[in-house]
Amino acid sequence: MRSEALKRARLIFTLLDSNNNGHIESDDFELTAERVVAAVPRASEAAKKAMTTAYRKHWALLAAELDADRDGRVSLEEYSACVLSPERFDDTLTDFAEALATLGDPDGDGLIDRPDFVALMTAVGFGFDNINTVFDAFEPTEADQIRVLTWVAGIKDYYSPDKAGIVGDHLIPAPA
Repeated sequence: MRSEALKRARLIFTLLDSNNNGHIESDDFELTAERVVAAVPRASEAAKKAMTTAYRKHWALLAAELDADRDGRVSLEEYSACVLSPERFDDTLTDFAEALATLGDPDGDGLIDRPDFVALMTAVGFGFDNINTVFDAFEPTEADQIRVLTWVAGIKDYYSPDKAGIVGDHLIPAPA
């Protein structure tokens, strides 16, 4: 496993831990889903529902697969196992990636406008400068849009333990 993958996993864990108690729990996923769905108000109700369902499915799988002590929460150590065994989470990750990208494409044209991308990624918890760097790395069109399929692939790459130098690595804040 690459060190980049561990850094990405730690960052996602930190963002998911909405109440900053050192564990991720069902409530953390609900809060994040609410923020993300609210980020693009003009998205369809079906897209919003798919996103909420994807967050809930993600939590249910993490809890079932990683909550080793069955205390209803997942520690960073338990969460890091998802990076070690991404095949266990592939279907859930695909559902999540497709739901997030679809939410960012409210007009259904297969393209995501920068403001929608920024709003969604901000709702997830990523830093503004990092978000824009990632968007630029996805090579937007002249109209400042990226393809839905490009973002889906980028999300899936982010969770791959063997990938380094990927667009998603720009989401990791530089050391202070």
